[in-house]
Amino acid sequence: MKNQRYYLYLNSEETRLVLRSLIRMKNRLTSQGRYVDCVDELITKIANT
Repeated sequence: MKNQRYYLYLNSEETRLVLRSLIRMKNRLTSQGRYVDCVDELITKIANT
């Protein structure tokens, strides 16, 4: 079965809100001692668009 891909088209304000939310999630996971690599990947992908 082929994996589906989803694309988001965000304006600058929406991008900023998504990045802020991801950073908050990363901080919360880090404080709990949990795995954050997947969140780091998302932050990198969104920040470099």
